[in-house]
Amino acid sequence: LMIPVLAGYIAYSIADRPGIAPGMIGGMLASSIGAGFIGGILAGFLAGYTAKAVTRYIKLPASVESLKPILIIPLLASLVTGLVMIYVVGEPVAGILAALTAFLENMGSANAVLLGTLLGAMMCFDLGGPVNKAAYTFGVGLLASESYAPMAAIMAAGMVPAIGMGIASFVAGGKFSEPEREAGKASFVLGLCFISEGAIPFAAKDPLRVIPVSMVGGALTGALTMLFGAKLMAPHGGIFVLLIPNAITPVLPYLLAIVAGSLVTGLGYAMLKRGDKAMSVATEG
Repeated sequence: LMIPVLAGYIAYSIADRPGIAPGMIGGMLASSIGAGFIGGILAGFLAGYTAKAVTRYIKLPASVESLKPILIIPLLASLVTGLVMIYVVGEPVAGILAALTAFLENMGSANAVLLGTLLGAMMCFDLGGPVNKAAYTFGVGLLASESYAPMAAIMAAGMVPAIGMGIASFVAGGKFSEPEREAGKASFVLGLCFISEGAIPFAAKDPLRVIPVSMVGGALTGALTMLFGAKLMAPHGGIFVLLIPNAITPVLPYLLAIVAGSLVTGLGYAMLKRGDKAMSVATEG
C-alpha cells in the first residue's frame, strides 16, 4: 500500500480531503501497471490538481452543492486520473522505472559507490531540508520496487551528522560550553534514531564547518554501505531497525559504515571547531 498512500497524501496536500480517494486510486493503478513510485507521485499530483480544478471551476445548484466534496469531486477526479494513468502516463513511466530498477540492480561496484557517495552527501547537506528529503524520497520509493541498497545508504548517512556532533562535543569538550555538551548528548541519541535534525543547533551557528564535515562523513558512510552491498527494508528507525530480523543485511558491515562516517564527522569537527567562539544553544525550560 506504500504507493497508493503516497499518491493519496500528495493529492490531499493539494486538494484537501476530496483528493485522497482519487490519489489513492491513481496510486493503486500506478502500482498495478508497473509505474511504481514515480507513477504514484505523478498520480498524486494529477489527482490533486484535478480535484482542485473541479472544486474551483464546476458550479452546481445549491441543492446538490453538499454532494460536491463527498461524491462529485472524487468521482470526476478519479475518472480523469484513472484514464490518464492507463492511457497516457502508465506505460512510459513503467518503462522509466523498469530501466531505473535494472540500472540499480546491475550497476557495478564503482557506480554503486558513486551513487552511495552522492546520496550520503545529499542527506547531510541541509539536515532535513529539501535536498535531504529528495534523497530520502528516492530511497523510500525504491523500496516499493524491491531495490533496498539505496535506502541503506540513505538511512546510514542520515544518522552521521547528529551522531558526529555528539562525538565532537564529547571528544573536544573544552571547546564546547555546558549547554552545547548537553545538546551534543541529545544529538547523539537523535542520530541513533535517524533524526538528522539533532545537528541543526550546531549547523545553524557554525554552518561553514559543520555542514562540509557532515557531508564528508555522510558521503563516506553512503559509499561504504553500497560497497558492502548493504540492504535495508525499512524506511525509518535508525539503529533500532536492528531489532527487526533481516531488515538490514549484512549487519556488521552496515554498522561499520555508520561508525566510520560518524567518526570522520565527529573527530573532524572536533579539530575544526574554534574554542573561543562558543555557541549559544537554546534550552527548553
